[in-house]
Amino acid sequence: MPRSEQTPDPGGRFLQQLKKGALEMLVLQLLARQPAHGYGLIQRLRQGSGGLLDLKEGTLYPILYRLEDEGCITSAWQDMGEGTARRTPRKVYTVTGAGRAALARQRAAWREFAGCVEHFCEEDAP
Repeated sequence: MPRSEQTPDPGGRFLQQLKKGALEMLVLQLLARQPAHGYGLIQRLRQGSGGLLDLKEGTLYPILYRLEDEGCITSAWQDMGEGTARRTPRKVYTVTGAGRAALARQRAAWREFAGCVEHFCEEDAP
């Protein structure tokens, strides 16, 4: 089908941009609750969102690296120990004080932005 005849999907693009903007905040939020390794974060995001946030490693790890470079999280290799089937060490991420402060700022900005959007959406409601 020629591009001009394809039905545009602005809702899909819109949802992708929303996810992209919120992921850093959500990762910090999860790490503020409990340190985790990357795959664990992917699982928690998928389960907690009912599948809406089904991330690939290529999406999550750049966020983790950026947060670590900014001092918002730290990482350490953790040996899985004798009692586990998989003994391969995992890199576990932990939020820092700077990360908690960044999370507080991001959550405040999110609330302000969401309130603004809601204001405009309610304005046109029948």
